[in-house]
Amino acid sequence: MRLISAAVATLALTVGAQVATAAPVELKFSHVVAENTPKGQMATKFRDLVAERLGGKVEVKVYPNSQLFGDNKVLEAMLLGDVQMAAPSLSKFNKYTTALQIFDLPFLFKDMAAVEKFQQGPAGQKLLGSLEKKGLVGLGYLHNGMKQLSASDPLRVPADAAGKKFRIMASDVLSAQFEALDAVPLKKPFSEVFTLLQTRAIDGQENTWSNIYSKKFFEVQPFITESNHGVLDYLVVTSKEFWMGLDDSTRTELKKALDEAIAYGNKVAGDKAEEDKKAIAESGRSEVLSLTDAERQQWVEAMKPVWKQFEGEIGADLIEAAVQSNN
Repeated sequence: MRLISAAVATLALTVGAQVATAAPVELKFSHVVAENTPKGQMATKFRDLVAERLGGKVEVKVYPNSQLFGDNKVLEAMLLGDVQMAAPSLSKFNKYTTALQIFDLPFLFKDMAAVEKFQQGPAGQKLLGSLEKKGLVGLGYLHNGMKQLSASDPLRVPADAAGKKFRIMASDVLSAQFEALDAVPLKKPFSEVFTLLQTRAIDGQENTWSNIYSKKFFEVQPFITESNHGVLDYLVVTSKEFWMGLDDSTRTELKKALDEAIAYGNKVAGDKAEEDKKAIAESGRSEVLSLTDAERQQWVEAMKPVWKQFEGEIGADLIEAAVQSNN
């Protein structure tokens, strides 16, 4: 009996030691931008919060600047278990769900407050689960900001864009948006945009204030129209296999830390948009054009047919919920 008790005690001590020395779960967070950007600062904040609260249980390793994967490959890598978290732009998810195309519809949201209201509301939160059938889990929305139009000539009314070549992200909605203006959309990598603009291989592009400033597009584009015609946001995503493989308490703490980090990143993004817009205006390199209400309405009317074009893929109810967020 004593021998059995001793054996049990020894086994308990051995198992206990193994549990105590178990290696922490490794969470690789891959993204494509620099560490000083809103997305980069969000990822670093998340890493630090996890180290503070889950040290020893989970270790977050951040890989910025496409060190591991670009946005075009990262979701495939995630499904293979090579990376556990990423934050691609919402346009990158079209092959996994057509519903997220809603964020590419032109003039759907009047400002970032409306975007935030929709994303945090029932319809926006339900969208986070739209990827689960494909093995992915949306965890939260990260802002970059509203998009503006830059060009080599002033763009005040839709007719000014006719015949001009604009670089776009790989999105059928964005293609339709420029085709509605009788312009020529060209799907080109973000890394090539400056050179394409500098050499006049293209006439213009659409982007947020922070991207226009950080990538120096304003130095080779004499005119920027403050159109606020679309939104450029990201989706923080993980694989369903990894996420559901965590124990409940760890998953809860990770989500809490991520929510705090995203709120921090979104504050940084909002502040940066204002700072970068001011820096561009003061640079003297590019003229910022403000639209009158009548001019803006012309753009809205020219682009709004795109909503109907993609209503079947996105869902009329979802589009209506987004429209209501403007109230």
